[in-house]
Amino acid sequence: MAVQFFFDTKKPLNALPSPVDDGHIILNGTGTGTLFLIHGLTGTPNEMRYLANFFHKKKGYTVVCPRLANHGAPLSILKKSRWQEFYSSVREAFLQVRQEFDGPVFAAGLSMGALLSLLLAEEFPGQVAGVSCLSPTLFYDGWNIPWYSKILLPLFYATPLKHVAYFKEEPPYGIKNKALQKRIHKYYNTATFQDQHGGAEYGYPYFPLTLLHQLHKLIAHLTQRLPAIQTPVQLVQARDDDMTSMRNSTFIYDKIGSALKEIVLLDNSYHVITADQERATVARSMENFFRHIINGAESTQEKDANNDAIPACCDATPA
Repeated sequence: MAVQFFFDTKKPLNALPSPVDDGHIILNGTGTGTLFLIHGLTGTPNEMRYLANFFHKKKGYTVVCPRLANHGAPLSILKKSRWQEFYSSVREAFLQVRQEFDGPVFAAGLSMGALLSLLLAEEFPGQVAGVSCLSPTLFYDGWNIPWYSKILLPLFYATPLKHVAYFKEEPPYGIKNKALQKRIHKYYNTATFQDQHGGAEYGYPYFPLTLLHQLHKLIAHLTQRLPAIQTPVQLVQARDDDMTSMRNSTFIYDKIGSALKEIVLLDNSYHVITADQERATVARSMENFFRHIINGAESTQEKDANNDAIPACCDATPA
């Protein structure tokens, strides 16, 4: 990922779709539950589409995946966003889901979306039945991250340079699947700072350092709250993640207060596990985890009902 510098003096030739064209995924299910998906930073709901279709078509879930705040706007707008705006857009969509749909709601997010899903669990502990964190991003320490980033990023954060500095996405783009990687490369290799015509499908080809700074602040906010989170949590990560190492999942696993928690490791994927070679494995692992939670809740309710019942041999009338 090479650092490039741009001054926003020209109007983009082809920006992403207007925020009015929000690109949300909303699929009404048959009553199993609701899956609330959160895409990654500078990404799109499209990167969650396989999971959306799997849970909706095969498992009957209602699926909702909102587009994060200012995603879809020109980079000149997105780069000025604060992490609180991203969470606010997620929170608003979640509250609407709780109002419109019955049954358990599970949250799952990719990369930064995983962190936002944990914030939902922290704020709404009785309303989020479980969380699946997919390639959670606390530390950019994967094998494709330049060694000098640890030195340069704090320097950029502390100076006005962060307002004009961008990372240009480079291979493998978080994808190990060669065919998909080739499609993404065809777009990213030709995209320019002024022309981002394919971003609606593949996300932004340039990553503003101002957003990395906001992610840094979000991480600091979340890590302090991990011990207070009691919601069941699943962490799914590729052993060979090019962006974030397994340390990200083990850190959350060790710090979070959840009694029910698990780590699922993948052997043939990179960072974007929702679209990569083991996406079906990811979907099945999530569904198994959610089903375990649902079955456990039903078992608890049944035990409570039996405990509350009056034995047939006893008289309910006091002597």
